Amino acid sequence: MAHLDHDLDPALLVELEHLCTGLASHAGRFIHDERPRRVRVADTKSSETDVVTEMDRRSEQLLHGLVRQARPEDGILGEEGAHVSGRSGLTWVIDPIDGTVNYLYDIPAYAVSVAVVVGDPETPGSWRPVAGAVSDPCRGVVHHARRGGGAWTRSDHGKRSVPRRLAVSTEDALGRALLATGFGYEAQVRARQAEVMREVLPLVRDIRRIGSAALDLARVAEGTVDAYAETGLNPWDLAAGWLLVEEAGGQVLGVAAHPGPALTVAAGPALVEPVRALFTARMHSEGDVS
Repeated sequence: MAHLDHDLDPALLVELEHLCTGLASHAGRFIHDERPRRVRVADTKSSETDVVTEMDRRSEQLLHGLVRQARPEDGILGEEGAHVSGRSGLTWVIDPIDGTVNYLYDIPAYAVSVAVVVGDPETPGSWRPVAGAVSDPCRGVVHHARRGGGAWTRSDHGKRSVPRRLAVSTEDALGRALLATGFGYEAQVRARQAEVMREVLPLVRDIRRIGSAALDLARVAEGTVDAYAETGLNPWDLAAGWLLVEEAGGQVLGVAAHPGPALTVAAGPALVEPVRALFTARMHSEGDVS
């Protein structure tokens, strides 16, 4: 899909990465520092367990305003409803709190994901991230990347922190792979995913369920898990993390070449195809892949 981004000016990519990093960092500190002692559920979406908090909405409003101020010609697609059609060919894809249930329960594993993409992020297979950042405010770090610039992490506690380059795991044996995954909110979806994982678990080292796709992908990029696989992801769940993994030397695939709702697999080059095969075979048997 190189044709989507090969014409972007390198200086523009640097600017976009800087903006993504600053916005994700700013919103990450906001949701962490301003978290109420008792978080209020403002609404639910796909099921009663798929919650939206007031802080989700406030974080998205904050990011929406900052993007409009900095890049008024760009589009915006946010998880909580922000949708602006742009004129530049670039769209900001925003998850104001990824890991909302963790946030609700004060479990320190939630993130802010901010990415800039080319193409239409609402049409699977027709878009690609070119800059992005994932803020992990509980660890006090922000991960960031731009197309062709590598993936990096830095402390979020001061402007003078020295960035550290990220690199995916070099593990090449499926049986030794620590696999991150996640589950959907609807009961019937969870039941199918659990059946798939029942068969997958004996074939890998172990699984981890952190509760945030953005953090799962960031952990693949930094090599603290070997691989990640999940169904049901939306563009805001994976846009920034997808770029982090690729710029850290890994690959991100779906049932075909493009990750998306049917399947997202992320790993180093030696593991990505074995993990994809592991899931696609079992998804076919469970009826999840047409």
